[in-house]
Amino acid sequence: MKNNSSIPRATAKRLSLYYRIFKRFHSEKIEKASSKQIAEAIGVDSATVRRDFSYFGELGRRGFGYDVKKLMNFFAELLNDNAITNVALVGVGNMGRALLDYRFHERNKMKIVMAFEKDDHPLVGSQSKDGIPIYGISQLNETLALENVKTAILTVPSIKAQEVATTLVESGIKGILSFSPVNLTVPKDVVVQYVDLTSELQTLLYFMRKEE
Repeated sequence: MKNNSSIPRATAKRLSLYYRIFKRFHSEKIEKASSKQIAEAIGVDSATVRRDFSYFGELGRRGFGYDVKKLMNFFAELLNDNAITNVALVGVGNMGRALLDYRFHERNKMKIVMAFEKDDHPLVGSQSKDGIPIYGISQLNETLALENVKTAILTVPSIKAQEVATTLVESGIKGILSFSPVNLTVPKDVVVQYVDLTSELQTLLYFMRKEE
């Protein structure tokens, strides 16, 4: 298998889609799947699937299809879905509260185990309806260390995003999923993934108009 850093970003972003598809195939008792079936399920062409899979060595034999259970387990290990990943949420506004109520662990082995807000926020000291504790931001360093959390979701106002991201990095966070539409400056060993809902919606509307 090639080094992860040599895998194109577009391929990396499809890994979770492949995993989801193989889990679905497995639940449907499908034992073998062709590149065409996989491609149709995620909305790409067969050549893209074969090219993506080529980065990980011999995952199947041409003309024989792909072993669904084997590939499901392969992508589970690749995405570290065999072990529970504890996640911290920073920012308990409308988006943050929606994420607190989203049960990641029922779909994958990711679990929000704590949330943070500014110290004088009325929700600090309380819990979500699923029992996730909400702490003041001043407790971030000690609380993350206590639970050995290395991943965080950032849903704070743009003006505060860099400040909070810096605090997260100083507290040992190695991966940030940011909903704030600003580019964050972090060390090279920290990975940041951005979710820009406005941009995604604008792209959707562009393609809708193009179809018209």
